Amino acid sequence: MKRRQKIILLGLFCAGGIVIYLWREERIEKKFTPQIHAAAERYRVDPLLIQAVVWRESRFNPNARGTSGEIGLMQIQEIAAQEWADAEHDRNFLHAHCFDPGTNTLAATFYLAKLLKRYAKTDNSLPYALADYNAGRGNVLKWISGAAATNSAQFVEQIGFPGTQAYVESVLRRREIYRFLNRFGLD
Repeated sequence: MKRRQKIILLGLFCAGGIVIYLWREERIEKKFTPQIHAAAERYRVDPLLIQAVVWRESRFNPNARGTSGEIGLMQIQEIAAQEWADAEHDRNFLHAHCFDPGTNTLAATFYLAKLLKRYAKTDNSLPYALADYNAGRGNVLKWISGAAATNSAQFVEQIGFPGTQAYVESVLRRREIYRFLNRFGLD
């Protein structure tokens, strides 16, 4: 077999692998569309933002566990989940219920909606809310100074944790990818 034929076969093999990988990823992401849309509608949050958070937090694994006790698709911590349960008057709630994709997306989207409202007086509440979701309000309060109090671009530059800055940027970037795909019916 000639070198050129080997290169062509290798290229076809790689392309086929990429197609299979993308197909599999799409199937996994689509699996939770009903839960994401239900939470988005209930709490008036962009479903593409929720999808981007799920992608970043768990890569669509409903059984994901974090190192600080966060669980499920959106990696919600117990205190935030309990806040949702209290608001919904669910007296039988256990944090373990957040392994259910529907419960997880509802609880975490409720919390995310609260954070988006918290930073409504900024030029773009998304980076603030995402930083708060990832690193907590106490840290966000440290990073809001000067122009960063209302200017989201300045705020992102002032985020003191490289991991949180990368988190905010990756969720925003992924949301834009979903928006692009959505425009062309490819989501």
